[in-house]
Amino acid sequence: MTRIISVVNQKGGVGKTTTVVSLCAAIAKKKKKVLLIDLDPQGNATSGMGIDKSEIENSTYDVLVNDVPMSEAIVPTTAKNVSICPTNINLAGAEVELVSAMSREMILKNAIDDVKDDYDFIFIDCPPSLSILTINGLTASTDIIIPIQGEYYALEGVSQLNDTINIVKKKLNPKLSILGVVLTMFDRRTQLTRQVKDEVDNYFEEKVFKTTIPRNVRLAEAPSHGKAISDYDPSSKGGKAYDDLAKEVIKRCK
Repeated sequence: MTRIISVVNQKGGVGKTTTVVSLCAAIAKKKKKVLLIDLDPQGNATSGMGIDKSEIENSTYDVLVNDVPMSEAIVPTTAKNVSICPTNINLAGAEVELVSAMSREMILKNAIDDVKDDYDFIFIDCPPSLSILTINGLTASTDIIIPIQGEYYALEGVSQLNDTINIVKKKLNPKLSILGVVLTMFDRRTQLTRQVKDEVDNYFEEKVFKTTIPRNVRLAEAPSHGKAISDYDPSSKGGKAYDDLAKEVIKRCK
């Protein structure tokens, strides 16, 4: 069964897009076929995978609003075995245009149904908000990964996210579950980071991945080269961490 995984946290700046791009490439290196759906109007996952946003022919916006089949929007990326349904700033307008759409929460799910059998994993990069776009991502997904920054206020907004997940489970997608929580920008040398890890462990218990993602210059550099870390510098601390996380994700999905 294809695993459809939304990477979501309505708090910005937690390494959400870095996580989704890096995971896609790392999992693809383990002989899995991966699709990345960029559902964030900022389009950082699109540019981070080497796609020029100004040259996109069909985007996630066209899939959601103009009924373009997802197969016509999907393009290859710089990462082997990873394809992407790209996006650009047009997607910001989808929030308004979807308000009056029939079954608007199900549009992405219906679009994915036509292509999901072609992939082992489908990752959705959700926007940093609990919007209709995020609801579409959660409704279409089998699983959720929540990146949480290893800093003060790490759990801020998580209870609200949990409430949204529970509403989606109750009304739209009863099979939805949290696959795991990953701590990002992690510096185990500081007492604050260790305290945050304790808080996250207490809140999410066995859902927390053993792998933590460190602060790493190479991770920050990779998007400017249009590459995931596993292609830009796989031997860096960030590259090794996402490789370890990919192994954990695959193991939990078995």
